[in-house]
Amino acid sequence: MTDDHVYLSLAEASPEGDSRWAFGTGFEDPLHGVDTALPAGLDAAALAVLCLGLGDDALVAAQRLAEWVTRAPELEEEVALANIGLDLLGQARLLLSRAGQAEAAAGGAPRSEDDLAYFRGPQEFRNVLLAELPNGDFAHCVVRLLVFSSWRLAAFQALAAHPDPVLAAVAAKGVSELAYHRDHAAQWTLRLGDGTEESRRRMLSALDEVWPYLPELLDGADPAVSADVEQTLRQVLDAATLPEPSAAALPTPLPGRGRAGEHTPHLAPLLAELQSVARADPEATW
Repeated sequence: MTDDHVYLSLAEASPEGDSRWAFGTGFEDPLHGVDTALPAGLDAAALAVLCLGLGDDALVAAQRLAEWVTRAPELEEEVALANIGLDLLGQARLLLSRAGQAEAAAGGAPRSEDDLAYFRGPQEFRNVLLAELPNGDFAHCVVRLLVFSSWRLAAFQALAAHPDPVLAAVAAKGVSELAYHRDHAAQWTLRLGDGTEESRRRMLSALDEVWPYLPELLDGADPAVSADVEQTLRQVLDAATLPEPSAAALPTPLPGRGRAGEHTPHLAPLLAELQSVARADPEATW
C-alpha cells in the first residue's frame, strides 16, 4: 500500500497489470493490498459491531433493489436502481471484510465477507428493519430510498473522520455514491408527490408505511446526524407538497430491533434466496 486512502490504493495497478477496481477478478479480498492493521488503542470489538451493522444494511438493501430488475416502471429507472444496488453491494463487501478483521483482532474466529454474507442466519444479521421490508409499489421504493439514503449519507459524512483509516476511507468514498442515491430518490419524490392524484395518494401511503422505521435509524445517532436527516427529509417533502406523517398517528412499537438481531418475518426468505447458491455448494469457487 503506497497511500493511506483505501480507495486510492485499490485504484493502483498491481504488478501483474490487473486493475484492483475490478472487484471479484484477480483477487478475492476487497481489501487486498490495503494496510488493515487496527490503530493502537482502537476498540476492535466496537469497530466490528459498527462495520457489521452498516455492511448488513447495505447487503440487504442491495438485495431488495435487485428485485426491481425487470419490474421498474421504465427501463432507465431499472438501470438506475440496479446501479444503486451495486454501489451498496460494494460498500457491503468492504464493510463486512473490515468487520471480520476487527472480530479476529478482538479474539474471535476469522470470518471472510462470504462467511458473513452467506453463512449466517437471520438472527445473526444486524441490519436495520427498514432495509428488509418487502418492496411494495414504486412509491414505497422511492420513499424508502429517500429515508435510507438521507440517513446513510449523513452517517457516512460523520464516519469519514473515524479513527479507523479503513472505515474512514470507505465512508468518504461512499459519500459521493449516497449523495447520488439521495438525489435520485428526492427527484422521484417531487415528481410523484406533486404529480397526479394517484401518484400523490401512493406517496402518502408509502410515507405512512416507511416513517415508523425512521426512529430506529436515528437511535443512538450523533445529534448532528439526526438533525441533518430530519432537515433534509423536511425540505424534500415540503418541495413535493407532501405532509410529514404525524408521530401521534404512527404505530408503535416496531416489531423488533434489527441491530439486536430481532427482525421481521421478511428477512428470512430474503436471505434464503440470497444465500441459496453459496449454501448449495459451500466449497465451490468461481
